[in-house]
Amino acid sequence: MVKISERIKEIVETLGEFYTLRTFEDSDPFRVLIRTILSQRTRDENTDAASASLFARYPTAKLIANAPLENIEILIKKSGFYHVKAKRVKEVSRIIHEDYGDVVPEDMKELLSLPGVGRKTANCVLVYGFHKDAIPVDVHVHRISNRIGLADTKTPEETEEVLMKTVPRKYWLPLNDLMVQFGQTICRPIGPKHEECPIAELCDFYNHMNDEFDEEK
Repeated sequence: MVKISERIKEIVETLGEFYTLRTFEDSDPFRVLIRTILSQRTRDENTDAASASLFARYPTAKLIANAPLENIEILIKKSGFYHVKAKRVKEVSRIIHEDYGDVVPEDMKELLSLPGVGRKTANCVLVYGFHKDAIPVDVHVHRISNRIGLADTKTPEETEEVLMKTVPRKYWLPLNDLMVQFGQTICRPIGPKHEECPIAELCDFYNHMNDEFDEEK
């Protein structure tokens, strides 16, 4: 039986050969926060375009907080769900400006108190904005962790707890980033591309599926 730490190491190293670890070009905590809010339920290229447009026009929390809502909506339209996101971005910016003196809190509890900020977004801010060790768990990381057998959980929050206990700290950031890309391209929610999967032999779901197929022969 392969130890889970060795299995995780092999998963990270194998996926690392297929995908390039992504980084935020701007690691300013406020911009990471806003960018992550805009990234919800959209593709990276849409997030990049919306973030660039917004910060080009309104580069600070104060300016976004005081900007007309319609202007924000137009600037972030490519991110999708822009009516809801514009309200969140404006309100978060107001709070950061008025309550925190333009300084994003470096504390999970305070980050979670911001409107529209869940653990995944808060962890992204801690990782990319403050360079702290954390595991941002989104729908991809939650689904894949359970599918391949790294977790047996019902919620992303539970998955985060399990991964923090089982994954060596040095793999926390790459595991998240690689799984997100893996989940977008191969290990999809519906119709995963098993024939293209580089870690199929390490996947409980795939191995179980093959075992059932052999029994039916």
